Amino acid sequence: MFISFFSELKAAGVPVSLREYLTLMEALDNDLAEKSVEDFYYLARLCLVKDESNLDKFDRVFGQVFKGLDLLSEVPTEDIPEEWLRRLAEKHLSEKEKAQIEALGGFDKLMETLRERLKEQQKRHQGGNKWIGTAGMSPFGAYGYNPEGVRIGQHESRHRRAVKVWDKRDFKDLDDNQLLGTRNIQVALKRLRNFARTGAADELDLDDTIRSTAHKGLLDIKMRPERHNAVKVLLFFDIGGSMDDHIRICEELFSAARSEFKVMEHFYFHNCLYEYVWRENRRRHTERIPTMDVLHKYPADYKIIFVGDASMSPYEIAYPGGSVEHWNEEAGATWMQRVTGLYKSAVWLNPVREEHWNYTHSIEMLNELMERRMFPMTVEGLSDAMKELAR
Repeated sequence: MFISFFSELKAAGVPVSLREYLTLMEALDNDLAEKSVEDFYYLARLCLVKDESNLDKFDRVFGQVFKGLDLLSEVPTEDIPEEWLRRLAEKHLSEKEKAQIEALGGFDKLMETLRERLKEQQKRHQGGNKWIGTAGMSPFGAYGYNPEGVRIGQHESRHRRAVKVWDKRDFKDLDDNQLLGTRNIQVALKRLRNFARTGAADELDLDDTIRSTAHKGLLDIKMRPERHNAVKVLLFFDIGGSMDDHIRICEELFSAARSEFKVMEHFYFHNCLYEYVWRENRRRHTERIPTMDVLHKYPADYKIIFVGDASMSPYEIAYPGGSVEHWNEEAGATWMQRVTGLYKSAVWLNPVREEHWNYTHSIEMLNELMERRMFPMTVEGLSDAMKELAR
């Protein structure tokens, strides 16, 4: 597992031999480092550095390979700490090094190459630029880097460059009981109102009671249904991935919408709308709802609000099979056009600052699909979005 450390030392010009590497492995087998990063540093330096002129090179390589680990004094475990293993498997590159790595050249080429690798590969790989593995520059694997790739076996996003993710990912539902730090969101949502009185007559109608009592000469109490906002709303929340950066503002919006709209349904999707949505993220893989069923169930007088950063690979919008998580039979753009064709009142709320939209191609693509009805998730943006829905 320390092969990458050994290789990086040789690449940096530290004259280490296989015999010295095996000596280090033997020392670790005898637990001479005692699960301490600091002790391991001194042990590795003792075994691998023969000339003090190479100490600086050794320190730089050690800092790069084991980047992110604190120098812990003791770790109370009989095994090598999991954090060591995870950090060792990660590939850390400078921005200059990242710029030198080229993508395969398109979604179709990426998928074709992945199929070939799955047929040919027979064993685990680490640190390379071709096979499915870890800590490399290959388009396929985990804890490495490639400008366009398929993430396989990695517990979280690091660079947010994956075109597809071959893992079961679990995200958390938004909390509709989130206490608002400000009432600005609620004030903005109040612009979308169409009051009506429906349901049971359980509210005193004071004016009608006075009028009827005066007419009859005796007390005649009149009741009426409660007056409420009759606007009907479908909320679609992008959840997970880059949206993790915007959970708080989404929870505030969700909480405000719950209190403002009495007729509101919500669904979750990831990145772009496809053939399925879901209501609970913990059951997202077992209790999916066909998007077509949603379009058939809720009539065209519903107002549609999408909430998401619209930041993704353009393949996810334009290509069948482009979804980062599954193989979608139809492109995301097709589903967006179905929704905007059926529901004439639809907007997209984007938590990314508007001045940054031009730097992400997928934001411009979705804004076009929404017929330029994308608004920033600011007080002014929310107000403009509600005015658009109220038209």
